[in-house]
Amino acid sequence: MDDIDSMFTDLLGEMDLLTQSLGYEMEPSEMSSSSQRENNFSIGFTDLNESLNELEDHDLDALMADLGSDLSETEEKLNATKTGHVHTQQHKSGYSTQQQNVQAPISLSQMSLLVSSSSSLPPEPLKPLPPGEAEAQAKTDKIKLALEKLKEAKVKKLVVKVMMSDGSSKTLMVDERQTVRDVLDNLFEKTHCDFSMDWSLCETNPELQTERGFEDHEYLVEPLSAWTRDSKNQIIFLLRPNKYLFFKDPQIFYLWKKDQKSINEIKERHKELLLKENFDGPSLIVPDLEGLLYLREDGKKSWKRRYFLLRASGIYYVPKGKTKTSRDLACFIQLDKVNIYTTTDYKQKYKAPSDFCFILKHPQIQKESQYIRFLCCDDEHTLSLWVNSIRVAKYGATLYKNYQMAVRRASTISSTLHLTSLPASSPSTPTVHRANGHTPQEDLPEPPPDFIPPPPPGWGSGV
Repeated sequence: MDDIDSMFTDLLGEMDLLTQSLGYEMEPSEMSSSSQRENNFSIGFTDLNESLNELEDHDLDALMADLGSDLSETEEKLNATKTGHVHTQQHKSGYSTQQQNVQAPISLSQMSLLVSSSSSLPPEPLKPLPPGEAEAQAKTDKIKLALEKLKEAKVKKLVVKVMMSDGSSKTLMVDERQTVRDVLDNLFEKTHCDFSMDWSLCETNPELQTERGFEDHEYLVEPLSAWTRDSKNQIIFLLRPNKYLFFKDPQIFYLWKKDQKSINEIKERHKELLLKENFDGPSLIVPDLEGLLYLREDGKKSWKRRYFLLRASGIYYVPKGKTKTSRDLACFIQLDKVNIYTTTDYKQKYKAPSDFCFILKHPQIQKESQYIRFLCCDDEHTLSLWVNSIRVAKYGATLYKNYQMAVRRASTISSTLHLTSLPASSPSTPTVHRANGHTPQEDLPEPPPDFIPPPPPGWGSGV
């Protein structure tokens, strides 16, 4: 056993010397980041090869070009760094570079070519393939190259399967620089749907039976990287009319104590005043929402009613025997490290008092945990009040900017589509008519290329 330990120690020492001689050391954080990237190349697929096969040809070509530019830039920086290191060493040694045989750094692509040329025989001439097989082989070769380049890419990229509301799916390449807004715009082009501000990207977690709409300013790769490899989570592209309900009807949330009739009769100019007063001032004003909610206690199956209050810094509750004064309130949870998720069928899963539940958890938590906070409302209206108000308390003015950008985006695209749909001919152009009221033959539109004239009268009747 001692011999094995000493041999292992010597081996580690040799590896350490080899690493130092190469002049390159990898930090532990970089190593973990690298391994994390290798395990998270695709979302919604069994493996990366399957996900790349799902990409359309032009998307795969764009990915190859993007990865190629990333690697070229990385290799240039690496070569420049190594060259500068060599020049520095030569300057310190004090003798001419002509007396040294310094070899230029070899790029990864050059190294692979050298290895393949030195370890294999001259390739035999390839036989021409049929057109269909040639296209399939070309895509296979692209995918193999993409797999290699993805492992070396400096920008994290994911191949993502997005489910549509009709059960179909779209495959997208998303990198860590893209926001949800960017991905939505990409989906608009792929699906040719309308550009309503209510379109959303949502994540579903079947194990926790939860759903959350991503906010437009979020970088999509970040939350997806928290999913486990064997996760059954999905991304869904669907319309959510309540996505920006807070800004469409702010009176529902800021005047929630008033009766429903007064809330419904408020005019548009009063809605604008509410938004201006609460979002354009020196500090954002969060709705002073409060009320009784059911809380599922840690490690227990029972639900107990507690009085909760929403503040900009988090959610608070009134301990038993205390009052609603600030000094008596206890902090239930702060919102900076958690997201809010709506749930499905918690009445059956957790014996909740109703199906109008929501949870608060850290995005890294993907399975049942003691750190998840379960809350339940009496009705759908109360659930909407809490979920949307918590979003505003968490994201603040950023959420309002998302709404304004979505409005501008939808109106700009709608006006552009309206202009492009107008007829090309000018209404002021006079139309020439013959005396009998018919249009001249030269002004008639040409038939389409596949137009088939009708048979002459009597054809096929045997006459």
